Amino acid sequence: MKESAWFEHHIRVRYQETDQMGVVYHVNYVNWFEIGRTELIRSLGMTYRSIEEMGLLLPLIDLQMQFKLPARYDDLITIRTQIATYTHVRIQFNSEIHRGEQLLVSGSTNHVWLNREWKLSRIDRAAPALYTLIQDNSQQFT
Repeated sequence: MKESAWFEHHIRVRYQETDQMGVVYHVNYVNWFEIGRTELIRSLGMTYRSIEEMGLLLPLIDLQMQFKLPARYDDLITIRTQIATYTHVRIQFNSEIHRGEQLLVSGSTNHVWLNREWKLSRIDRAAPALYTLIQDNSQQFT
């Protein structure tokens, strides 16, 4: 499967996200990756809340990050997220954090679809509308 194009979401770095060195504390990039995933899914027409109401969970099973440059307080950053691959039970997102044209952090997250009992769940069966949204719209982002 071909990777989707990038979905973009913009935020401004808050003071509380920085450390004593004046740069963004590393764990915040993980939060920003999650914001990107959440907003990408929302842009497809479904919220994480509605997914959970269907009885589906999407836990993180793997996280990769490469730090290139630091973000700093009050920077306007762009969270770029794309669906890298997906199957009936797994989905991988690529993420990038940019300040203007500068790439600050890149990485990926891997997830599995589970039901409320924490058992693997095929989304094509448990939530066919969601699976169709992912299939039909994973190429739409610019």
